[in-house]
Amino acid sequence: MRRCIRSLILSLALFSGTVACVVAGAPALAESEAFPADKLEALKRDVLKLNRDLLILEEDLLYPAQSQVAFYVSMDVGEYFTLDAVKLHIDNKLTASHLYTEHQRDALIRGGIQPLFKGNLKSGNYTVSAFFTGFGPAGREYKRAATLELEKTDEPAVVELRISDSSGKQQPEFELVEWPAP
Repeated sequence: MRRCIRSLILSLALFSGTVACVVAGAPALAESEAFPADKLEALKRDVLKLNRDLLILEEDLLYPAQSQVAFYVSMDVGEYFTLDAVKLHIDNKLTASHLYTEHQRDALIRGGIQPLFKGNLKSGNYTVSAFFTGFGPAGREYKRAATLELEKTDEPAVVELRISDSSGKQQPEFELVEWPAP
């Protein structure tokens, strides 16, 4: 992919007649061949714009909108559960896992949302399971799971792995929530 992008940059540079400035590692130009400063600045702007466009194109190729899926972790209050780790399984295959630091737990409790996984899934039905480990009330070790039957369509999918406190039960609750399509 990088070679393809480099070839595209070189092709565009050749087309505009400025290949000597774009090619990385090319020998320095002789002083008689030097560009005026304004042309050099314009060339730099063009190369930066082209680079940005190529990065956007690369992301579109790697993560096409119709197959995108993203998973995020959120936590509410955190009084009844101290998060230690999360494991994400899609159709019983480990897809992502994360161990949390104190700083990350604090950020989640303050309302942060942590991206756990972004990838591609073909359209179809999937079983998504999240395994949460940590410490519950009275410092007991906790390991809980939540499951979601995900019907992936041609639209991007976003799933939240939500940890919340249930004051009535005085226990943490774990759920997977699919956000509506944008």
